[in-house]
Amino acid sequence: MTATGGGRVLLCGYYGEHNLGDDALLQVLLQQLGPNVRPLITAHDQAAVQAQAPGARCVDRRSLFQVLWAINRVDTVVFGGGSLLQDSTSFNSLVYYLALLVIARCRGRQVLLWGQGLGPLRRPLSRWLVHAFLPLCTAASWRDQASLELAQRWAPALPMSMAPDPVWQMPRQPWIGGESIVVSWRPTPLLNRARWISLVRALDQLASELEAPVVWLAFHHHQDADLLPWLDRDGITPSSLRRRSRVVVPESLEVVTTTVQTARLVLPMRLHALILARLAGCPMAALSYDPKVEAAAAMSGVPCTDLRAWFSTEGLLAQWRGSVDQPADEAELARLQVQASEHGQVFSRMGSVAR
Repeated sequence: MTATGGGRVLLCGYYGEHNLGDDALLQVLLQQLGPNVRPLITAHDQAAVQAQAPGARCVDRRSLFQVLWAINRVDTVVFGGGSLLQDSTSFNSLVYYLALLVIARCRGRQVLLWGQGLGPLRRPLSRWLVHAFLPLCTAASWRDQASLELAQRWAPALPMSMAPDPVWQMPRQPWIGGESIVVSWRPTPLLNRARWISLVRALDQLASELEAPVVWLAFHHHQDADLLPWLDRDGITPSSLRRRSRVVVPESLEVVTTTVQTARLVLPMRLHALILARLAGCPMAALSYDPKVEAAAAMSGVPCTDLRAWFSTEGLLAQWRGSVDQPADEAELARLQVQASEHGQVFSRMGSVAR
């Protein structure tokens, strides 16, 4: 299988933004593309991405001019992982990726959606735009059933498949356990002050019962690192929890693994924090701010609380107590890893990328 132009591919995603989930997606994507592909990668912090992908060239993802220049230099554009066709981050973000899709197709490039989630699309205009332009794609692999079903309604002729998130293909690590509670929480409009108080109170009580330190894992540096200080400034964090707590801002995926390996319980809101901790066999109970988290939790047998619904401190505690020191099922993880490898077939079916 070969590609014209020697397998020149543009990888479009939220790379180089100090979000470790996107770093993990890029790592898996590069492995699936194989050594014969010479990728261009859209990135903000280009040095960080080039450290992860030596030999790759980067273009500034925040410069539309540079990305359009890059489209002219390749044969295939890959929207690589995450939920790029959504408007919850911003409507402008959705328009940006749809514009790249349309321009790439007008210039005769193939456009592959790899490991994508579709939505959320909160605005009627957003839904109309995606409905109109999704059929222009060449092929797609989706990471959850809801995304697949919506795409099948809107673009029934588009070759597509569904498999668990590509990050499930990362290597498994041994769980050691015996020490901390690790939380990977993020700011979200779903939680007002009263709901944060209920959530933090449950964490404080469980940490006191277990006499466990609490590690606040800032998975997305810019969004998560200030969460504990913000809760503290707002008078939400009890003094007992503050004394037990420390913030870890990991600079690599390896730091994430070493942080969660000794956890007696991991409480993730972040999707890829859930996946990476589960791959380390960690006991876990998830908090879902987005359907993608709930879907991943269901796939992997992780108890989950939907933050869009009512919850109580007592209900959270009951769920979390039942999850402490209960490691992941190894057979279930192996099954997820095999299923997630299906995303790589999108390239094989297209015959468009040298591998």
